[in-house]
Amino acid sequence: MRTEWVAKRENDTVRTQMYYAKAGIITEEMEYVARIEELDPELVRSEVARGRLIIPANINHKNLEPMAIGIAARCKKRKMGIVSRGGSLMAAWMMHYHRENPFYTAYDEILDICARYDVSLSLGDSLRPGCLADASDEAQLSELKVLGELTLRAWEKNVQVMIEGPGHVPLNQIERNMKIQREYCHEAPFYILGPLVTDIAAGYDHISSAIGAAVGGWHGASMLCYVTPKEHLGLPNAEDVRAGIIAYKIAAHAADIARGRKGARDIDDAMSDARYAFDWNRQFELALDPERAREYHDETLPQDVFKEAEFCSMCGPKFCSYKITQNIMENTDAIAQIAKEVKAKSAS
Repeated sequence: MRTEWVAKRENDTVRTQMYYAKAGIITEEMEYVARIEELDPELVRSEVARGRLIIPANINHKNLEPMAIGIAARCKKRKMGIVSRGGSLMAAWMMHYHRENPFYTAYDEILDICARYDVSLSLGDSLRPGCLADASDEAQLSELKVLGELTLRAWEKNVQVMIEGPGHVPLNQIERNMKIQREYCHEAPFYILGPLVTDIAAGYDHISSAIGAAVGGWHGASMLCYVTPKEHLGLPNAEDVRAGIIAYKIAAHAADIARGRKGARDIDDAMSDARYAFDWNRQFELALDPERAREYHDETLPQDVFKEAEFCSMCGPKFCSYKITQNIMENTDAIAQIAKEVKAKSAS
């Protein structure tokens, strides 16, 4: 059948998939796409005829993994479709011109340029999930497989690659996402946007995403892309950027501690010593945001004398747990010393 079909195409004046689709003919390529996409072959044919689906099957392009159909069919199942700005623009371009992604088509030429100038590539992720409902779906994971193939092609030309990761993922799916990326993308460095672990934290998405970032970092993310409180709402200002960066410094540091990175917890231990010693200036110095730490302390105790006080405004001078504990320890030591002296005197 294949030989007959090839011969038939060679004898036709026009041999494009769209030509046959418009003529009502279902080609082998259309059948293949229908099979792997679990679609009705007639639907594939009609969509090719209409121009909303393309099958890049020219004589030099043997890979029949459909690009536009992959975008349209897979994203149609989603609650939020394509949320990547670049991804949506590229999908619109492909559908409008009925052509393959130009960056995909020219990938080898792009790699040659990158190799010449030692430019690293950040690949993906046009089909990242924009809500929890779309996380870890067929569209996201199919794109990840393609990124894995592109990674190997880049490495063949000695071009460095990192892979962009998802944006919205439930907490219980983050570890699996990290493992799948390592498998599909051959352990290429993975950087993630969050991910946000809930969709309802508008105004606080830097917190929602930092939770996901900490878990992602714990399970092997190479880089975290920070989110500000303005995510989904508007353009961030300087204060929003500050809040987002600090949230992600916390997430990254928490991940380093969880992974047992050498020396990661040293600064935490130093902070604990400073707190127990009521060394306020040292506490400010060790904080991830020293100015904010000092600002919050000074809201209620602004005078310099309180930088040496053995209490803060939360518990006050009489009910500070640190001070009470220190007194207990001092009394315990004193009692132990007395007991030691009494025992020694009795023995003599």
